[in-house]
Amino acid sequence: MSNNPSRTIMLASASPWRRELLALTGLRFEQTPVDIDETPHPGEAANTYTARLSQEKAAAAVALAMDDVLVLAADTTVADGDLILGKPATAVEARDMLTRLRGRKHQVYTAVTLVDTVTGQQVTEVATTDVPMRAYSDAEIEAYIASGDPFDKAGGYAIQHAGFHPANLTSGCYANVMGLPLCHLVRVLHRFGIAPTADVPLRCQQFHPYDCDVTSDILTRRR
Repeated sequence: MSNNPSRTIMLASASPWRRELLALTGLRFEQTPVDIDETPHPGEAANTYTARLSQEKAAAAVALAMDDVLVLAADTTVADGDLILGKPATAVEARDMLTRLRGRKHQVYTAVTLVDTVTGQQVTEVATTDVPMRAYSDAEIEAYIASGDPFDKAGGYAIQHAGFHPANLTSGCYANVMGLPLCHLVRVLHRFGIAPTADVPLRCQQFHPYDCDVTSDILTRRR
């Protein structure tokens, strides 16, 4: 496939943060949310689970696609060791998750799946970031829960929340924790012959702002 940055990307997500991050690439895209069953399989590892969901979201979006598009789906999982932490349904669940993660390091996985609706080519990559959480207080937890923010967030938190600031992230991919690892996405796009004209790593670090230490490693890695 020739380099054609003008091809439309169909983003299979309702996430406003994924929309904002994808916009940093300068590529043309449309947002089409899909709905799938996100129940983990018994004994399913977090990275496997995340990859599977991104592929299932992509398949659901491909079924809706009407034009020559590239379908982009992503899924983000927060895991504490072998335990997958989903989106809390109640204040009790949110409190338990935030208390469990406080002052400790856990992992965030985001899988990116890109599908060419013309050729059927499909590529999935999984990004992993170790996230150390700060020792926030019980009062901070309660205030954050009262804001309503935890209830649509895996693990019960958003790293970018202006009031809570739950993590002390100084290494690894910040965009991955937000839900769309942009350097991994650039790698995947290259495999489809697409090269964003924007300086995506620079835009990503300016957007947060965050001094990323993994950009070069991700972009120069062959697989």
